[in-house]
Parts: sequence; structure tokens; C-alpha cells
Amino acid sequence: MAWWKFLRPSGASQFDVANAHTVELTKRHPMVSLSKQGAAVGNLRINLSWQMRTSDTGGWNKQGAGGLLSRGMHLFKPEIVQAAGPAMVNVDLDLACMYELADGTKGVVQPLGNFLGDLNEAPYIKLSGDDRFGGTSGETMHINFDKRDEFVRLLVFVYIYDGTPAFDRTHAMVTLFPSSGPRIEIPLSEREPQARSCAVVLIENRKGELIVRREVRYVYGFQAEIDRLYGWGLQWGRGYKTKV
Repeated sequence: MAWWKFLRPSGASQFDVANAHTVELTKRHPMVSLSKQGAAVGNLRINLSWQMRTSDTGGWNKQGAGGLLSRGMHLFKPEIVQAAGPAMVNVDLDLACMYELADGTKGVVQPLGNFLGDLNEAPYIKLSGDDRFGGTSGETMHINFDKRDEFVRLLVFVYIYDGTPAFDRTHAMVTLFPSSGPRIEIPLSEREPQARSCAVVLIENRKGELIVRREVRYVYGFQAEIDRLYGWGLQWGRGYKTKV
């Protein structure tokens, strides 16, 4: 039996990638079932990393990154930052996750506001911290799938907190590491020069089956715009990170 089965949006085709070490979700093959693979248990690790070009004519410097957002009635929204010019690209990418739980609780895990979550208590999602300057490991989020029955849906997204809106000059990658089977990669390869946010992947609990679906939907606003697109219904306000 194959461990992993890709599904077309219609569910018409399945793909045997049992021997793969890495699987990439694409527009053509956007979904995979963690439950059918046996990976809907333990901790799912999610990592955001990127390569950032320091100038329009310079080379690429390897960076890592990511996490963001707010919670409850006081979720945060960063201030718009104007680009300083084409010669310098300075981007602070954040990795975030909106969640909806079975008891109706909704919120977000993100570095902004220090809403880093909890792995053993609701929302059963934990962010490693805020990496503002990049690194070899980037930022990492863990989701406790031993509590999978508590989840209705999870939306993982990336946000440019500070610096130039530069998804077009930032090669970002979100990678999911399930408890078993190959890792799942979702590259943010579309060039959207003015976008500030990107909804990357939606994880849904469909009658007990955990489905991962590629989204990669760029938006030109902040968290509230992603919320509106997916109908989360949270309330948002402006927030800032502490100076370092």
C-alpha cells in the first residue's frame, strides 16, 4: 500500500509516492491526506525559510524566518512600511497560523504580540519564537496531532511584518514535516511584488481525516484581509514588535 496519495481537486486521481523523501504541493496536485499516510498523530513540524536578495544586482543571501499575528479581541496588525528604494531589500517574514477548534474557539499563533501558543494546552500549536534576521533553521511551528479531534481547520500563512513588500525578490519555502512519510514542500514562487501576506496551506479535519491543501493566495493587505477571505471572523487592531 502506498503511504501517500495525492488527490486532484476532484479526487479523481491518486499518486503513489511511497518512496519519496519530499513531496511538493502544486496547483495541479494541491492536496494530500495525513490520515491515509498514518501521519495524523504526534507533532507536525512546520518551517519557514527563505533566500533574500540584498540588492537588485547583487547575489542571494540565505536567510531563515517566520511567524506572526494576534489573538482574541486584541489581535494585532503591523503598520505599513514604505520601501526605501530598489537597492536594498530588508524583509522580516513571519510564520503564523489561524486556528478554529471543535469547541468554537478561534484565534491565531504568531510572534507579533508574543502569541506563541501552547503544545499541550489549547490551541495545541506552539511557535518556536520570532526570528527577525534569518538563520539556518528559520522559524518553526509545531502542531500536536495527538489532539487532532480538537481541530476543525488550521490556516498557515506568511506575512511581511517589516521592510519592503518583496515577495517578488524573496524566495520563500514552507515545509511540513509529518510524524511519518515524506516532508511536504510548498514554495512561494509566484511573483507578487506588492503583496504583504500569503495564505500558504489549509489543514482541515474532514470527518476525522486530516487533509493538507495548498492555497498560496497572496493578498495586498494585512491579517484582516486573510481573515475575510477565509471567514474566520476575528477582530483586529494595530500592533508592533518590541525594538531590538
